[in-house]
Amino acid sequence: MPFQIETLSLISALQTAFMALMLWAGTYGEPGRVRRSLRIRSAALAVEALGWGTLAAHAYLLPTMLLLGGNAFNLLAQGMSVIALRMLLGESLRGRLVLAVGVFGWLGVAWFGLIEPNYQARVLWGSLAIAINILLSVEALVGITVRRGSRARFVLLSVFAMAAALLVWRNVQLWLNDYPLHGITAPNNTNFLYVLLSGLQPLFAGIGFLLLYNEILQQELHLLARLDPLTGVSNRLAINEATTLMLAHSSRYRQPLGVLMLDADHFKSVNDRFGHNGGDKVLRSLVLSIRTTLRESDLIGRVGGEEFVVLSPGADLAGTLMLAERVRATVEKTPLTIDGQSVMLTVSVGVANAASSDRDGNTLLQRADAALYAAKRAGRNRVEAAMAEKSAEPLS
Repeated sequence: MPFQIETLSLISALQTAFMALMLWAGTYGEPGRVRRSLRIRSAALAVEALGWGTLAAHAYLLPTMLLLGGNAFNLLAQGMSVIALRMLLGESLRGRLVLAVGVFGWLGVAWFGLIEPNYQARVLWGSLAIAINILLSVEALVGITVRRGSRARFVLLSVFAMAAALLVWRNVQLWLNDYPLHGITAPNNTNFLYVLLSGLQPLFAGIGFLLLYNEILQQELHLLARLDPLTGVSNRLAINEATTLMLAHSSRYRQPLGVLMLDADHFKSVNDRFGHNGGDKVLRSLVLSIRTTLRESDLIGRVGGEEFVVLSPGADLAGTLMLAERVRATVEKTPLTIDGQSVMLTVSVGVANAASSDRDGNTLLQRADAALYAAKRAGRNRVEAAMAEKSAEPLS
């Protein structure tokens, strides 16, 4: 063997500590779930480095200290890694289960190491605890929503597959070998390969975790760039993108697409009465009121100060007019309470439907916008269909 177990363990401790520092340095952005998960993963790597350091220094430690301390570090790092990954993915942390696995794993190792010494049973018990942690991690990864073909998912699943295969291989070697083994520090090929491959896992897992962190962070930034920060609905960019996609789908499958353009009537008086903070509260309440009338497939977005758009896939002109009237009536009869005062609000609504002549979403939105202004000119608190709807050929 070109290296001793102690040398391999020291190398593993150093590279794991370096990965911990790299992940910690990679935490940026606003404090929250994603950033907190990376900090926990960094701490887990630091604990794992202590475990490797304990093994590297075993000649200077009592056997009991190596048995209890080294396995405690290892199982603690495993549990923290599971929590970090599940937190990053927004899954249930399963904290009690992870804690129970760590405690019973350590107690079993201690039992078969001190009370009824049996190295094979000890390794098998610890391997079962590690296997459960691997399953908890894989369970979270299976349902992740990062983009298809995610490199992070591939790397992490590969690392967990390697870890599981390594556990199986080590236990098979222990049970099938004719000569007895008495510890991980024994100089033999089984221990050498196990320590070598185990030492590479933190490196690859850390890279995969950092890739996953960046993918999820990019997803969040993508979503934030398409959300209206005041009301939490889609902004103009998201609405333009969604209109283009829905229009293409409608054209391909010959399905109708309805558009509502809404504007709160006389909203300046609301701002004059309550100030802009009060006006913001009214807009948020208005969104909640509108949402009660929409289907799950409908999309609402804010495209101006008090101007909103609703995209209603599958709705023909009659259905879109019915939806617009339902929205108008609901807003009219729903009082909004702002700072203890009741506010009655109305909306004007312009309606348009996708036609075979539409080539892009802007044309469709412009027709709905023209209908909105027609509703305002006609006295507000009313619904108007775009003039082109009478002559345009519908997609349905």
